[in-house]
Amino acid sequence: MGVPEKLAARMSMAEQHEYLRSRFSRRNLIRGGAVTLGAVTGGAFVTGATAQATVPTRRTAPAAGQVDGSLVAPFGRHLAWGNDPRTEVSVSWQVPVAVKKPFIRVGAHPWDLSRRIDAEVRTLYTPAGVGASGDHTQYYLHAKLTHLRPGRTYYYGVGHQGFDPAEPHLLGTLGTFTTAPAHKAPFTFTAFGDEGVGYHGLANNALILGQNSAFHLHAGDIAYGDPAGQGKTADTGFDSRTWDQFLHQTESVAKQVPWMPAYGNHDMEAWYSPNGYGGEEARWTLPDNGPDRRNLPGVYSFVYGNTAVISLDANDISFEIPANLGISGGTQTTWLETQLKKYRAAEDVDFIVVFFHHCAYCTSTAHASEGGVRQEWVPLFEKYTVDLVINGHNHQYERTDVIKAGEVTRKLPIGGTAYPETDGVVYVTAGAAGRSLYAFSAPDSYEGNEHEVDSVASFVNTKEGKRNETVTWSRVRYLDYSFLRVDVTPAAKGRRATLTVSGIAETGARIDHFTVARTAK
Repeated sequence: MGVPEKLAARMSMAEQHEYLRSRFSRRNLIRGGAVTLGAVTGGAFVTGATAQATVPTRRTAPAAGQVDGSLVAPFGRHLAWGNDPRTEVSVSWQVPVAVKKPFIRVGAHPWDLSRRIDAEVRTLYTPAGVGASGDHTQYYLHAKLTHLRPGRTYYYGVGHQGFDPAEPHLLGTLGTFTTAPAHKAPFTFTAFGDEGVGYHGLANNALILGQNSAFHLHAGDIAYGDPAGQGKTADTGFDSRTWDQFLHQTESVAKQVPWMPAYGNHDMEAWYSPNGYGGEEARWTLPDNGPDRRNLPGVYSFVYGNTAVISLDANDISFEIPANLGISGGTQTTWLETQLKKYRAAEDVDFIVVFFHHCAYCTSTAHASEGGVRQEWVPLFEKYTVDLVINGHNHQYERTDVIKAGEVTRKLPIGGTAYPETDGVVYVTAGAAGRSLYAFSAPDSYEGNEHEVDSVASFVNTKEGKRNETVTWSRVRYLDYSFLRVDVTPAAKGRRATLTVSGIAETGARIDHFTVARTAK
């Protein structure tokens, strides 16, 4: 019931969406009670509801009045920062069937959850015939908490009519989160990309849970509901139920560590909306300070302590996978420069970390490097001396030397220090979160197993296709499952603040470490 393959090859994503919308007509949907996304908010901590993308929906479960809410347990809790991590957190979760009056309870103690706040319901319907999903409805619930106190730990529980987390027998379902401090202080964050559902993702999550991370960055290709990853309605194998498994898998971490994603090519699920992100809009509540919420809901920024973090959508500039190429009309790049200029001038910001999916510099034999990123964003990273760039897309760990204008300005051995103010930018591919691994053309070289080479044969994806290149910037290569840990240490004015970056294997072993140092403001 998707777009015929020959027809899809000649159609843009928006044209494919219109084709499908004419097939899954409003008349057909309304027979099943089609609705659009709505928002219900109120109570302490909650701002007014923001407009959400319209997603076709249909109720396939019994009406809420026919379901005993005490038998329906919420699952898949995941947190995200709001625009200001000191005072804003979004809590999201899922229920398997429709429920009445969903809500969240929040308090400073587990025995004091008197603040009860209504939740917003986003219903996502996937009809039979769209990939392998069957006829499937998902119910995502969201509550945006504001006016929180900086540096404070809060307890929360999610529920609905018949399931109240404040009841003594349900106190074990409570979660916690801690807002960002009001002032600069040491902290840790973690990052990876390309997780999916499986044993290796579980193993990495278990290790991340032990890192005492303030937040986690996911550099795209989140659950792999669409295994084809071309962003087309003709993609085969799409299964919306994969997200149910994924949110189960990540809940142990994401219910207490804000889980901040960027969107990759496998996150463009073309049936739901012309930009492919209708499903993502149902599942996530992310900061809404990006340049184009309609087309680029995964583009945003936030500041935690002395570090500014920017999430970008590389699907907008990807030559390799062009389903969304040019979707922002250049507004994302313009916004990026505005953000970089603002943060570099900010008195309270020492470091700028940028993360997104497609790699600026990588020697994987699968995707290697993305020419669109080098063309559009790398010059800005260098102009504003970005301290660290984190990517996914290639399923392995690779780290560069310090680079400027495509050339090595400083070799950065394991244990070395980079000085972005004068030298250039360090790029890390951390795409080995859980999906099947790729390969390198050069031997592995990592902590305890170094095999330095003078150059590596690779390629870059350009508008004209793949272009072979021989590079000298590939410093660390590790072909197994891993994630990134970053320890941030502020410093007094005029002294050097540091980012200590470590590659951590699924076994817990350290495979790489280096330091980024910058004079504190």
